[in-house]
Amino acid sequence: MTQASGRLLSLLSLLQARRDWPGHLLAERLNVTPRTVRRDIDRLRELGYPVQAVKGRDGGYRLEAGTEVPPLLFDDDQAVAVAVALQIAAGSGADITDAAARALATMRQVMPTRLRHRIDAVQVTVVERSGTRPTVKVDSAVLLALSDAVRAHEVLRFDYAGERPQAEGHLIPPRRVEPHHLITRAGRWYLVGWDLDRADWRVYRADRMTPRTPTGPRFSPREVPGGDVAAFVNAKFKGAAAGADAWPCQGEVVIDLPADEVAPYAGDGIVEPLGDDRCRLIAGSWSWAGLAASLGRFDADVHIVRPIELRNAAMLLARRYRDSVT
Repeated sequence: MTQASGRLLSLLSLLQARRDWPGHLLAERLNVTPRTVRRDIDRLRELGYPVQAVKGRDGGYRLEAGTEVPPLLFDDDQAVAVAVALQIAAGSGADITDAAARALATMRQVMPTRLRHRIDAVQVTVVERSGTRPTVKVDSAVLLALSDAVRAHEVLRFDYAGERPQAEGHLIPPRRVEPHHLITRAGRWYLVGWDLDRADWRVYRADRMTPRTPTGPRFSPREVPGGDVAAFVNAKFKGAAAGADAWPCQGEVVIDLPADEVAPYAGDGIVEPLGDDRCRLIAGSWSWAGLAASLGRFDADVHIVRPIELRNAAMLLARRYRDSVT
């Protein structure tokens, strides 16, 4: 690498590190004259980098966003982080697998040998957890439309697949929603928003959404119930009260198994050892019957401590199982 090329890369790295750079400070960092800095800035502009002059007493430069993607500069750790992110993109649910593979190949081609070895050493295989729902792909254009509406605080109009007609021969009007958060959970993308027609918070599957254009008027964002979008969404999927990230039905049992044999299958339950061959389990579910049924997977004696609703559900299931084999 020539001295001029190396200096150009150093200049670009500095411009990416902070918003504004006084010209004299860049000259000091690069150990050159302000005139040389001006020439190097012109060379970066010729390469497609939108470097703007900053007015002021000292003057300076700022790297702005442009209309095209210029060559990017990463340090070693950033390059490895981007490579890992591109490898796991297939499991995100966004329909960008091919684009991510091409981007990774492009990055690898121009990497120095030391970084290429590091990137090649990190081979990631995305495997869906057994028993979970498969990843559902979402068109990247849909994700961009949703995220744009979230960022701009504009009412989103969209058609939602799977809805039943309100009346025979009548078209279903588009949903009107104030979009607040675009999230990914368990291989699927969701939009969290305030439904204007239903006056309620809803969580929509992005793969079922077809955004309409143009978007509606701007709005002032409301606060998600509880103030934490992750807790709010988890509560929705658990059937709990809004903002409460907890199962609506929780019980306590003692299982005649060591704690280390129960813990791997306890999910988000709490396991407490009670000796070498017994443990306490506090777990939850969306229903008492669901919680009672989940205890049978341990294939051991279970002693229900509380509450009475869990005991009743266990007795009901026991009767049903008994009747099913008689």
